[in-house]
Amino acid sequence: MNTTTLSRRGMDAPSSPIRALAAAARKAQDSGKTVHYMNIGQPDIETPRGMIEAYQEYDEKVLAYAPSDGFQDYREALASKYYNRIVQDQPPITAEDIVVTVGGSEALLFAMAAITDPGDELLVCEPYYTNYHGYAHILGIDTSPVTTHAKDDYRINPANIEAAITGKTRGLVLPTPGNPTGLILSHEELCEIAAICDRHGLFFICDEVYREFIYDAPHGTLAPSLLAVPGAHEQAIIIDSVSKRYSACGARIGCLVTRNREVRKAALHFGQARLSPATVDQRAAMAALDTPQEYFTRVVTEYKGRRDTLVSGLKAIGIPVNPPKGAFYLAVPLPVENSDDFAHWLVDEFDVDGETLCVAPLGGFYSTKGLGQNEVRMAYVLEQPIIEKCVKILEAALKAYKPS
Repeated sequence: MNTTTLSRRGMDAPSSPIRALAAAARKAQDSGKTVHYMNIGQPDIETPRGMIEAYQEYDEKVLAYAPSDGFQDYREALASKYYNRIVQDQPPITAEDIVVTVGGSEALLFAMAAITDPGDELLVCEPYYTNYHGYAHILGIDTSPVTTHAKDDYRINPANIEAAITGKTRGLVLPTPGNPTGLILSHEELCEIAAICDRHGLFFICDEVYREFIYDAPHGTLAPSLLAVPGAHEQAIIIDSVSKRYSACGARIGCLVTRNREVRKAALHFGQARLSPATVDQRAAMAALDTPQEYFTRVVTEYKGRRDTLVSGLKAIGIPVNPPKGAFYLAVPLPVENSDDFAHWLVDEFDVDGETLCVAPLGGFYSTKGLGQNEVRMAYVLEQPIIEKCVKILEAALKAYKPS
């Protein structure tokens, strides 16, 4: 009898270091433990009321397909109400520059697929969001790393990007604000990196889903956007999402934004293959565009407090970290040799008065073998008193941990 086998792609598919502990955490909960999740960027901030009401008020007789690139009125509203606030003196964004996607993750997949063929390379600055590697694996391409370091606050040296370019390089994928580093690229840095891409005929995929989450700046400040860089119109592909901006991760609405007609056409064709983004979720996302600035001021103020609580708490237990400038993650060095083993042990075997902590091992956020082995990512998406408790759990765990 013949046996069936998976493809090599399927057998070698990498697991997500962010979600790898999900089963162990559920088992710990089933055993009666309270698990505090700092491994995943799931905000506990309330979703804007306008989004929730849009869901509640939807009352069509037929729940029909949406257009493959999203509803025209939603794309027009995105362009006029949102993106044309961030392009500065550059040409305005129109509905025809936008493809609505099933979350920012699909926008990322479409962008990477549009510009690469199997065997090609995309440059990434490590540590990076793990889905860059996951999607590269699906597409049969390689992520070529440019390493950044905590001692430099993960700043990116453009010369290192240029030095990493090879004949197989097709583009660069960068988040700003960064996950997991919190790095924010300035307008000048974006211009310099875009100029490198232009010199070498590369695309620049800029992941801007945390644009609102910028700290130590006046209220309402947004992270600089690649859309505002002159001369980068044909290279620039923006990845965006409602998930973090509106604390609406379950809505699964994102978008790809580009002035490049061919890239937009390819993304649309990919979108036609998966049919359409969700109908009702787009209506909720459209309502979210009317969210007042007061909401973002309140949310960013809260996250800044959480960041400061985590940073000060870690420093107090002897873990040196610098406050990230944006997003809501912190790359944390630990006095262990294997953070993956430690993170599993923490969930499986350790607790303080019935409570434990789930973190994401950082090794999977690197392409370079051996890096990140003593680091974890902590998402400060919990209330400040809980973050204080999590730091105490971590302190006790580090004292009790004996490597296996």
